[in-house]
Amino acid sequence: MPDARPAAGAAGGLVYCRDKEAMFADSPEIVIQGTTQSGQPFRPSDWAERLCGMMSVFSEDRHLSYSPYLKPIIAAGVRCVVVDVRLEELDPPAFRFLMEFAKDNELKLRPGRKQKRPEEATAGAAAVTGGSPAAG
Repeated sequence: MPDARPAAGAAGGLVYCRDKEAMFADSPEIVIQGTTQSGQPFRPSDWAERLCGMMSVFSEDRHLSYSPYLKPIIAAGVRCVVVDVRLEELDPPAFRFLMEFAKDNELKLRPGRKQKRPEEATAGAAAVTGGSPAAG
């Protein structure tokens, strides 16, 4: 099956690419930015929440929760969606959909963080200590 992950583009941004060797293998995340290749803001303004909402689930307490593999963020004032690259192995059709969405809408892509996000580090520490992050 062909790979649909992004690669570095000539202008410093990322473009859709099927060449697995051209990817940033050292990043566990791909960030879909709410800015088009031409520099225009992507509309509607709540696109990131809508996209993440497609993979949301209701928990036992009837609260809607985003997938741990997809989260909306605002980075440098731009709405973005962070995609955990593990989604490619866990749910290839969902991952392909997200990459096609970015391609079809000419959205910029970039590598995400190389280290854990603060909320993930806190959750991991709570699991190690057996308590909640708020426990002191």
